[in-house]
Amino acid sequence: MHAVEITAHEVPVDPPPTGVPPMPPAMPPGPPPEGDPPAVEPPIIDPIITPPVADPPFNALMLGRVHARRLREVYRSAGWPCCDAIEVDLLAAGLLARVRSAQGHETLRVTDRGIAHIADSLVVNRGALSTHEALVERVAREMTRNGRIAWRGLSLRARLAPTEEGGKPRWCIARPDVFSIRNTSVEAYAQPVVHEVKVSRADLLGDLRKPDKRAAYLDLGGECWYVLGNDARGRCIASPDEVPEGCGVLVLEEGHLAVARAALHRPVQRIPFGVWMALAKAQPVPGFDDEAQDLLGS
Repeated sequence: MHAVEITAHEVPVDPPPTGVPPMPPAMPPGPPPEGDPPAVEPPIIDPIITPPVADPPFNALMLGRVHARRLREVYRSAGWPCCDAIEVDLLAAGLLARVRSAQGHETLRVTDRGIAHIADSLVVNRGALSTHEALVERVAREMTRNGRIAWRGLSLRARLAPTEEGGKPRWCIARPDVFSIRNTSVEAYAQPVVHEVKVSRADLLGDLRKPDKRAAYLDLGGECWYVLGNDARGRCIASPDEVPEGCGVLVLEEGHLAVARAALHRPVQRIPFGVWMALAKAQPVPGFDDEAQDLLGS
């Protein structure tokens, strides 16, 4: 028997029915409907890339009064550098600029920004000075009202105790805000008194850290008083307990000077001759006009 070779033809066969209708072909995306927001691609965040470091603001340098003082010194001088930390701060803040001459010498020049900083500091200083001078004038007038002779801004030579036992006494120049004596012809009854006026807490604390200055006041007067002003909120700049013992404290209360603590009185039998000479050369605070007072009686 002969084997019969049968060639099978490839015939496409449909998949067996599953009972699910075939999916329609995908349609190309059309334009978005009106009113929908435009498509935005999400930002790509790379954790390796860090934001740039910004320069610190100008106020971060914390420039103080010593910087303003150095600016004024450079402005009215030839600008020779001191090469210290204060000038480094001023150069970093852009208040000073380095200038090199043709010979290679380097000097400093105050920039326009530095001029503005000087002007701002002068406004603050004038405001504090006017407040201080007004209180000094008030204290001096109160002394004259009490029958005393008062001076402002004197430079008096005071004696300090030696630094070591058996040593020589030290001498210094003290500048009390108000110095007054009784209006008397007997030297033992003069009773010199020193008043130191403070309108800033920082100024007061800086003064209290100088025991020699306070000792000079006590050497000049039988009594030493600290007159404490008020801050911008009307509060006293310090507590009377912060002033060392032995010194009196006057405070402003409702526009009047009130005694917060009395000063320790030390009798002074004789005023040094140098102090008498300084008083003779200076002009005291004008007292009350007797003729004007006589008009009140008429």
